[in-house]
Amino acid sequence: MALIYGSLFQGSNPVHAFQLDGNGGFLPIDVNASATQQSPFWLHYDYKNNESEKWIQQSPLFNDQVKSALCGQAGRWRLFKVGDGVLLTLQTLNTNAGQSPEQLVACRVFINSRLIISSRHRKVNSLDSVIDDLKEGVGAQSTGDWLVEVADSITDEISDFTDTLHERLINMEDSILNGEIPERGELALLRKQIIVIRRYMAPQRDMLARLAAEKILWIDDTDRKRLQEISERLGRCIEDLDGFVSRTAIMSDEITNMMTEMMNRRIYTMSLLAMIFLPTTFLTGLFGVNLGGIPGNEFRFAFSLFCILLAVLIGTVFWWMRKSRWL
Repeated sequence: MALIYGSLFQGSNPVHAFQLDGNGGFLPIDVNASATQQSPFWLHYDYKNNESEKWIQQSPLFNDQVKSALCGQAGRWRLFKVGDGVLLTLQTLNTNAGQSPEQLVACRVFINSRLIISSRHRKVNSLDSVIDDLKEGVGAQSTGDWLVEVADSITDEISDFTDTLHERLINMEDSILNGEIPERGELALLRKQIIVIRRYMAPQRDMLARLAAEKILWIDDTDRKRLQEISERLGRCIEDLDGFVSRTAIMSDEITNMMTEMMNRRIYTMSLLAMIFLPTTFLTGLFGVNLGGIPGNEFRFAFSLFCILLAVLIGTVFWWMRKSRWL
């Protein structure tokens, strides 16, 4: 389709709708406006919205594969060329209120030289900076430029969170070195976040590298270079995450050793106490039998002497254990 008209988007109920003006800003979408190489559309949808889902399914702009993907029905795909366009998914942290960062959010994108259609269900906060740049007139000037801006914003978010994970690791390591054991589940949560983010960012790094290498006409050499740089930056984050996994494993072993040592120390102390009182237990058991003829049963100070004997015996055993360096 040589020209795309704004009327094609009527009733689609997008979350955001922009027409890039080619100078870093945007134009209001008019039902009679045309979008060419210099003025492409960007429409962002919530695919759980009934009107948006219906429009995607009925739009003549996409084939069945693109429709399925934009409606969140496709499987785990990363990058797929469709004609002169590209179908891809970008994932980033879930920074929505009340959500965990490792519960990643996905933005599904169909993009070519004239059109950008993106969809999601949970809000992708990484896109806010891209939208703000457009409103300030310093945003994307073309679809290829838009793709670079979005990839850069997502990678910045991942990089910042990686720095946060690093700080948490350092604080936890310092606590362990000081003999403090982290709260239950704290290390497990940290390790889960590291592993999940690393698991999903590695394919995304490869996808960005592939985009930089693919022969796509609407991605110029400058955008390719920037995509390659973003891929390398994301790769460094992944390398840091790999190191974090190893460090959490070391911390887990150290915590296990600390707990084992504490348990052994308690058992050792209890064993020493049992040894100290073993002779006295024997004597009290012996003299506690209910039989006649116990020595000293008619002596007035027998019980007092017996208690003194027990105290001396305990002191003697304690002194012997100290001398033997058991205590």
